[in-house]
Amino acid sequence: MKRFAVTFLLFFICGTTAIAQVQFNAKVSKTTLGLNERLRVDFEMNRDGDNFSSPSFEGFRVVGGPNQAISNSYFNGKRTYSKTYSYFLSPTAKGKFTIGQASIEIDGETYKTVPIAVTVTEAKEVPIDATDPEYLANENVHLVAEVSKNNPFLNEAITVTYKMYVSRDVSVARGFREISSPKYADFWSQNIENGGNFKVYDGKYKGEDYRYVIIRNTVLYPQKTGELDIEPLTVEVPVEIPTRRRDLFGRPLMKRVNRTITAGSGTINVKPLPLEGKPDTFTGAVGEFSMEVTSNKTTLDANESLELNVKINGNGNLKLFDPPQVKLPSSLEVYEPEREENVRTNSTGMSGQISEKYIVVPQYKGNYPIRPISFSYFDPKTETYKTIASEEILINVANGPLSNEVTTTDEEGKQVVTLNKDQFKYIKLDADLQSMEEEPFFKSVAFWSLLGGPLVLIPLFILIGRKRKARLADVQGTRLRKADKMARKYLAEAKKNLGNKVVFYEAMERALHNYLKAKLNIETSEMEKERIATMLREREVSEATVDQFISLLKSCEFARYTPTSNVTMQQDYEHAAAVISNIDKQLR
Repeated sequence: MKRFAVTFLLFFICGTTAIAQVQFNAKVSKTTLGLNERLRVDFEMNRDGDNFSSPSFEGFRVVGGPNQAISNSYFNGKRTYSKTYSYFLSPTAKGKFTIGQASIEIDGETYKTVPIAVTVTEAKEVPIDATDPEYLANENVHLVAEVSKNNPFLNEAITVTYKMYVSRDVSVARGFREISSPKYADFWSQNIENGGNFKVYDGKYKGEDYRYVIIRNTVLYPQKTGELDIEPLTVEVPVEIPTRRRDLFGRPLMKRVNRTITAGSGTINVKPLPLEGKPDTFTGAVGEFSMEVTSNKTTLDANESLELNVKINGNGNLKLFDPPQVKLPSSLEVYEPEREENVRTNSTGMSGQISEKYIVVPQYKGNYPIRPISFSYFDPKTETYKTIASEEILINVANGPLSNEVTTTDEEGKQVVTLNKDQFKYIKLDADLQSMEEEPFFKSVAFWSLLGGPLVLIPLFILIGRKRKARLADVQGTRLRKADKMARKYLAEAKKNLGNKVVFYEAMERALHNYLKAKLNIETSEMEKERIATMLREREVSEATVDQFISLLKSCEFARYTPTSNVTMQQDYEHAAAVISNIDKQLR
């Protein structure tokens, strides 16, 4: 009896342990499939758990899932529990791939599945079934990318139009979504949004009548010469396919099929701007422009201010270059210009106006000529450079002090020096001395102040001198301070626009370009990322800092078209200041 009791107890314990054992397994619908087939992956467990984590599915794209299925049943007093996470995968390339480990936490323990090897072969021939919804969706819905120009010049606008063609045999439900969007790494880009209102047009696809909608228009300005790749746009579209079944009114019942379509990649061959005939005043403007230089007043008094505006109007890469700088006589005090932009971007590119407003304050009386300002641009239609110039503006300062540096113009247009006999009248010739006999100077307060004052100030001067000497001796600290000041100076405009995403990133991108102009002596048209990186390395800037700067330029291009918070903009601003400061410290 004792032996029987012990045996029964051991059997009961083993049975209980077997029932309580956790099982977590991965299963696939097939281990070998064609490039045009789909794979189902199930992750099954016999106990409920938390924090399920799926593998990355490298080599596949998830087209469905995760779907959950739970089974909970009792049979002969025994409870059976099963929970399954299911994924549907579409292979992206041929080869051997591994479905990695999934993990889940059950009762505080982490369990993982065993990796499964899957082989993807050539696409398999599938018998055509004219009634198969998958086949009908594949044959009746297409995505096409139309490029306005395949061989533009550097900084010339091109437009990529994404059209979705739908035959009249099927219909597309609203709610299609983008799976992958092109990044346009070597372009300045901007999407032309339609606000979700898609107009249906009639057109032809491969000679047959189709309807189409324009999903997106994207304007691109190439920033690099040579062959540039345009990444494909991929969208998932719910397609409604008619079936053989009918409703009560005799109308065919529809079946919805999710169809993944791709516009395909493309290559743009970007031509460099010609060197022949390139003027010295060319700063990278490409398009058709006009220039206007105006002053809000031409007659004023000394120490009054006037506004001098330099405006560039037209169509072209308005946001990618600076207006020409104004050079004024030294007797006119000029403040840093304030840039204003009124630029629209439509399907043909940028159009509008950019301007720089100068505040000018004359100090002395006289006539001040503002010489004509020249502006050059490249016209891609005629493939030639054009130069335009403003009219000369004469500023007349009617009232104010005279200076021997004040100039006027004679009849021949030559500058002559204007002198005046009263220009030294401010010098006081009468001394107006007073007698000191009433109060003797000796032993007075003034006497002791003059005598003891220098003795009191000597220690202060010594302390200030030592601190100044220590500050000058701190070469590294001096460089740090100068570098930080340089970074803040160039990023001042971006800081003003924190909170306004588009203006902020445009200002920060312009600040980075202006910094490069000042430090590397290059123009906007030469600012290719590879050239910038090469020049920084030649100036002994560390590889890490170069990578950070290039990454920052790319971030400015992408961030304008993605959701961004104020916290992210603040972080990008601090990052930009740190990178500019690091470059300034390392440049040789």
